[in-house]
Amino acid sequence: MGDRRDEVARRLATVRDRIDQAARSCGRQPDSVTLVVVTKTFPADDVRLLADLGVREVGENRHPEAEQKALACADVPVRWHYIGQLQSNKARAVARYADVVHSIDRPKLVGALERGRREATTDGQPRPLDCLVQVSLDPPERHEHRGGLAPSQVPELAEAIVGHDLLRLRGVMGVAPLGGDPQVAFERLSDVSARLRAVVPGADWISAGMSGDLEEAIAHGATHVRVGSAILGTRPLSLIHISEPTRRH
Repeated sequence: MGDRRDEVARRLATVRDRIDQAARSCGRQPDSVTLVVVTKTFPADDVRLLADLGVREVGENRHPEAEQKALACADVPVRWHYIGQLQSNKARAVARYADVVHSIDRPKLVGALERGRREATTDGQPRPLDCLVQVSLDPPERHEHRGGLAPSQVPELAEAIVGHDLLRLRGVMGVAPLGGDPQVAFERLSDVSARLRAVVPGADWISAGMSGDLEEAIAHGATHVRVGSAILGTRPLSLIHISEPTRRH
């Protein structure tokens, strides 16, 4: 455990330094960027270790693993971010334990998330769920294969989210396309965010950037970066679902 702690602490410090430098290089304060450590395929013990190292935001991609880990770490002071593609039949369950859902990309999910959130109570009171609209940054020909909706569809989905009492629209999320220029992709996402903020001023979160492109994301206004492998190490290939996009968080 000592070796694992030392390794993670070292990697975490390096990523935090990257975030600080990226923020300062574009005139931003480092604390304007929230680090979400993606713990998919890693054990609950790593969540506890991260919390002990000061991490307060963790991300998961798949519902069964996320649900089990959230239950196992119920006593750990972290917020759970669901960042994977969200299936309609899992949305209600995800809303029961997640604090933030990054991957809302169709109206069908909204009602299920509201129902699930109503069931997630603290002292008898439902807690609002922070919501991000996932925007596709892929070329049009790839749009049907990955999560996210076209930028032109964001206002309609945003309106649907705002219309629910227990869903709090926070902003947008995007993933730079494989083989593409992340600068171009994140500039597009920043433009979408600006248009959304003109209608919903409080929706100012931009979730963008992973282990390999967090600097580009921060340069284009990312408020949340999702980093996994740069902190926790390479995931065993046997544990990575073959249908997942091969971008590294």
